[in-house]
Amino acid sequence: MDKKIKLPENVKRIIETLNSKGYNAYAVGGCIRDSLMNKCPSDWDICTSSLPQETLDTLGKNNIIENGLKHGTVTVHIDNENYEITTFRTDGIYLDNRHPENVIFVRDLKEDLSRRDFTVNALAYNDSDGLIDLFKGTDDIKNRCIRCVGDPDRRFNEDALRILRALRFSSQLGFTIEDETSYSIHKNAMLLKNISAERIMSEFVKILTGANVEDVLMNYYDVVSVFIPEIKPMIGFRQRNPHHIYDVWKHTVKVISHIEPQKVLRLAAFFHDSGKPSTFTIDKNNIGHFHGHPDISELIANDVLRRLKADNNTISKVRLLVKLHDLRPSATSKNVRKMLAKTGAENFLLLLKLKWADAMGQNPLLLNEKLKYIDELEKIYNSEITGDSAFTLKQLKINGSDLKRIGINEGKKIGIILKCLLDCVIEGELENDQEKLLGAASEINKRL
Repeated sequence: MDKKIKLPENVKRIIETLNSKGYNAYAVGGCIRDSLMNKCPSDWDICTSSLPQETLDTLGKNNIIENGLKHGTVTVHIDNENYEITTFRTDGIYLDNRHPENVIFVRDLKEDLSRRDFTVNALAYNDSDGLIDLFKGTDDIKNRCIRCVGDPDRRFNEDALRILRALRFSSQLGFTIEDETSYSIHKNAMLLKNISAERIMSEFVKILTGANVEDVLMNYYDVVSVFIPEIKPMIGFRQRNPHHIYDVWKHTVKVISHIEPQKVLRLAAFFHDSGKPSTFTIDKNNIGHFHGHPDISELIANDVLRRLKADNNTISKVRLLVKLHDLRPSATSKNVRKMLAKTGAENFLLLLKLKWADAMGQNPLLLNEKLKYIDELEKIYNSEITGDSAFTLKQLKINGSDLKRIGINEGKKIGIILKCLLDCVIEGELENDQEKLLGAASEINKRL
């Protein structure tokens, strides 16, 4: 592993300016980890032995944001980029499993690195001193391992969000969580009840969208169930159906791992079968069925996402995909137009992706037939979307102004007629042609 890191010019300039005044300063944390892994850091954090006021005096007050000053952080704005500069510190006692009651500024880098969460994040670098690695973080990067700095129980009791951060790093980086750290995560999972819904949601989405999500969800479902207890009935629930070879939870995890790492898609995959345990029935042939489970799954998705403070747009899209994921109309133009009327073009494509991933998580002996069906739906969609078809009022070749020109002026009646015309086009009973639509509108108007 090359331990020489190329610092951005602005970062180098800040560090050299602080060093020139006799202070120690380093780039620190995730930016060093990512650099060692040949990844491009999303941001660069700097830590320094200078106290906040000394940092201000050294760098000057131009382009300085002082919002984090009491916690020791000064933000410098250079070339449209923000760089956080934080004084070396140790933390006071934690009473809420999240925030220290106070911070104590120190001059020693080791004291600062000792309070950090994981060894792979407890790394510092400048061009003069090179890489500072006091806790064998580079070894853990090389071995693809997440390990707490010091005692895991202490780290997680200080800040319980670190439990989800460990899962997030494992999911995103593909790292294994070291045994002692893993044991402590399971042991202290209930501490997550003290963490705000917004912070949990933020970390949970990052976990779901990681490349290693399958391993994380299979090994740490007990952690997830602390803030989403609705998954507990899914774990180990046998489906007893020829279409399925996995229990409900394992099937769900397989679906998540097969769908692209986009927030709405991964959330929809997570919730799509959450209603199965409560709708399970056995027929006379001893085959399991889950009639109505998409509706129950939609309700669960809505409840959980609102509890976790997800935004309304995400909730709306996830609910739609979950509700419609099990629709299996025959692959005809009319049925695709009907589906498009419910979903819109963008969501229809998302729905196909969810159906594809759902099939990938089922019995492989029946896979080809299911994938062929999804492919047929997509081909029909491509034909409909590029032709003169209509599945929304905006796509009709006439509008309210056209109806007024032929003497239909009442607003309520205009709305009824346009909706009727759209239904006829979707059903294939009428072409989306202005002349023919106007003729049909006149006939409908006579009957109203």
